[in-house]
Amino acid sequence: MSVYDAIAIGSGIGGLVTATQLAAKGAKVLVLERYLIPGGSAGYFEREGYRFDVGASMIFGFGTEGTTNLLTKALEAVNVSLETIPDQVQIHYHLPEGLDLKVHRDYEKFLQELSDRFPQEKKGIRKFYDECWAVFNCLNVMDLLSLEELGYLMRVFFQHPLACLGLVKYLPQNAGDIARKYITDPELLKFIDMECYCWSVVPADKTPMINAGMVFSDRHFGGINYPKGGVGQIAQKLVEGLEKAGGEIKYKARVTKIIIENGKAVGVQLATGEEYRAKRIISNATRWDTFEKLLPPEAMPASEKKWQTRYQKSPSFLSLHLGVKADVLPVGTECHHILLEDWDKMQDSQGTIFVSIPTLLDPDLAPEGHHIIHTFTPSWIEEWQGLSPREYHDKKEEAAEYLIERLEKIFPGLIEGLDYQEVGTPRTHRRFLGREDGTYGPIPQRKLMGLLGMPFNRTAIPGLYCVGDSTFPGQGLNAVAFSGFACAHRVAVDLGL
Repeated sequence: MSVYDAIAIGSGIGGLVTATQLAAKGAKVLVLERYLIPGGSAGYFEREGYRFDVGASMIFGFGTEGTTNLLTKALEAVNVSLETIPDQVQIHYHLPEGLDLKVHRDYEKFLQELSDRFPQEKKGIRKFYDECWAVFNCLNVMDLLSLEELGYLMRVFFQHPLACLGLVKYLPQNAGDIARKYITDPELLKFIDMECYCWSVVPADKTPMINAGMVFSDRHFGGINYPKGGVGQIAQKLVEGLEKAGGEIKYKARVTKIIIENGKAVGVQLATGEEYRAKRIISNATRWDTFEKLLPPEAMPASEKKWQTRYQKSPSFLSLHLGVKADVLPVGTECHHILLEDWDKMQDSQGTIFVSIPTLLDPDLAPEGHHIIHTFTPSWIEEWQGLSPREYHDKKEEAAEYLIERLEKIFPGLIEGLDYQEVGTPRTHRRFLGREDGTYGPIPQRKLMGLLGMPFNRTAIPGLYCVGDSTFPGQGLNAVAFSGFACAHRVAVDLGL
């Protein structure tokens, strides 16, 4: 039996970045993917001439400068590239009390628009977002690799001592703590909660300041860039690079067991009974799937049990994929929108609506004269359990109708312009992505000290590593790419590469 240097379970972006980084260093790598194509929640599917993104299409990490452009760096490492299309507005917010504003790529333009709405908080607005820049500038001068590797930490500290000390200061802090130092207006603080919630699925007081600094600054520095051909092209290109570098990927290869011998992870078993062996096993599954399904319950380390008391599964999503006639959207419509009618319902199931219209950037994703409107809203799997097939179908249709009614407020005439409609629920995400309850990663059960509670890539089981949104620094494509770089670095050091 062939023994690999590393096996990655799952071809989400975290798993693929880990695999490609290792392959680029000369490791013999195998990626095992349960589905037909790579990417996981960064995948795609095609229907009647439309190419839909599975998840969000607001992509960070494709900048050309600095060190936080991790998707660009991941592709370059395996000698592939991807054309991207810049978006000059990150989000167009449609919020309660007529709070309607855009987050422009131009930082000063964004601050001005926000200050025009809250003139009494002009100084506080600048101080808060400038402090986010202080975090980002610390990150943006150093290579983002494994914080578990002492040699790397020492090297970075001697190269960038002030930046390192700056980051240490912010590690235990949350964005809400910083915002409240400078801002008192309740509505503005709710807006900052939404600024965090739209990518972390928790309000500002539970969002680590390190993550907020990265997102709130990189949208102006590297910008939001959409991959030509859809988000699924990122994974496709990483696979191309993986194979160029000598790595392998197998599809329809569902891992059902991590093989442990003498207390160490040494291989995996597929649903077919096939086994593959490796010196290191890397799980891109969620930590719940990894430690509760791929390993026997009695093998769960105490550290994982402790982690589960701090973090819970984030909600999944109700996804509505629409094809619409182009004339539904007025000239000047932005690509990304967030709609909320009641602040008190921001964190409720189906409270906040996220909208992506990627065909405004890449028209080739839809038939001529049409657009894609991908709408998604948080939803818990418990709401979709115990239903008969007819009940499940009817509930999906009712949910879709309700979302479309709400979307009509910002896109009048949407109903008459519908050409195609498909609904996905948390059950859909669980089935196709293989994620426990369809979750999109962990969120704090209570207010924690910034990023200090997030686990790194190594686990308490020798030879077993985790990568993806269940590890530092958390959710989002660029964040899981960071996790992939860190994991590959740690594994490479452990392998002596």
